[in-house]
Amino acid sequence: MTTARVLAYGLLGLPLAFAALPIYVHVPRYYAETAGMELALLGFILLGARLLDAGIDPWLGWLADRVSRRRMVGLALLPFGLGFVALLNPPAGQAGPWLLASLALTYLGFSAATVAYQAWGADVGVDSALRTRLTAAREGFGLLGVVLAAALPTLLAGTLNEGIARLSWILPPLLLIAAATTFSRVGVGRPLAASGERLLPSLRRVVADIAFRRLLLVFVANGIAAALPATLFLFFVADVLQLEKASGPLLAVYFVAGAASLPLWVRLAGRYGRVAAWLAAMLLSILAFAGASQLGSGDLWPFAAICIASGLALGADLALPAAIAADLGERQGQAGACFGVWNFIAKLNLALAAGLALPLLGGLGYVPGSGSGLGALTFAYALLPLAFKALAGVLLWRWRHSLELQS
Repeated sequence: MTTARVLAYGLLGLPLAFAALPIYVHVPRYYAETAGMELALLGFILLGARLLDAGIDPWLGWLADRVSRRRMVGLALLPFGLGFVALLNPPAGQAGPWLLASLALTYLGFSAATVAYQAWGADVGVDSALRTRLTAAREGFGLLGVVLAAALPTLLAGTLNEGIARLSWILPPLLLIAAATTFSRVGVGRPLAASGERLLPSLRRVVADIAFRRLLLVFVANGIAAALPATLFLFFVADVLQLEKASGPLLAVYFVAGAASLPLWVRLAGRYGRVAAWLAAMLLSILAFAGASQLGSGDLWPFAAICIASGLALGADLALPAAIAADLGERQGQAGACFGVWNFIAKLNLALAAGLALPLLGGLGYVPGSGSGLGALTFAYALLPLAFKALAGVLLWRWRHSLELQS
């Protein structure tokens, strides 16, 4: 498989990730400020929508093993694009129902496209090394999409919230260009094996794999460590650091560092193994979280350095675990079902981060923009992720004995 085809496969990851950043990072603060929603109500709506979204992923993965992956991706892009535009353009009044309905439409399209897209990459990859390259290409373009989504709002309008609304109209043309390129250059891969296996037996076979099940435990702890600061990033930058106008460039620095680090992690994984490389990234992330807990008002450059360090660690989190999951999925002969469960866990982490952290902060006295409860915000943004990242490292060290395929 040529480098051009690997890159063509990865290109579709750009618009998918371009939309993911506003969905998971900007929406909480956007609706809190523009619609005046209380944090508790906002957190519960996000929790409910994300739990619903996560709950359909195993079914979508099972479905992706029984229909054309390419066709499923293509069909899913329409509701994804429509829902995203609606999500960032709420009408005056009735913000709660609008948020729930537009999130449901966006999540349905996003989830179906993502699961089938990941399984398509597992089909196209013929060995572990190629699957790692395909995953790195997909996540590398995804990071470029995230950088665009992080930088554009402040360039499109005078305020961040106005820029986020305008950002929604950029996604449709990006989707068209990327989808046309990917579909024209990438084949279907190995043909699907016909299977009459029902949903529940298929999912039981996924979780019966000891190596996959234990990998999920690592992924849960590591995912919560990433989801908490992702949900609280804008709040932390605006209220603890008092640097709201720098939030876009800081996000861009973080994701550029992640994209730049992908080739490094691929090489380190090839030389020392994916477990060792991932552990090194976790250690780097722990150091970054520890540093963030010491920051206060005006600490722009120290936080920029922390964004670079944590961004470098992000590259490993994106490329390595998904590549290992692709190997395990192909070994089972049902990559779609494995990625359905995998994405279910990823979204459950995000749902819990928003649904629990925001009401908890509200209960501890944190009010966005008021200066109250900043200690609680720092604890939830930096110290809690540090603890979960350390737990993930311990679980990964123990899990290495479960890995039957080394690369």
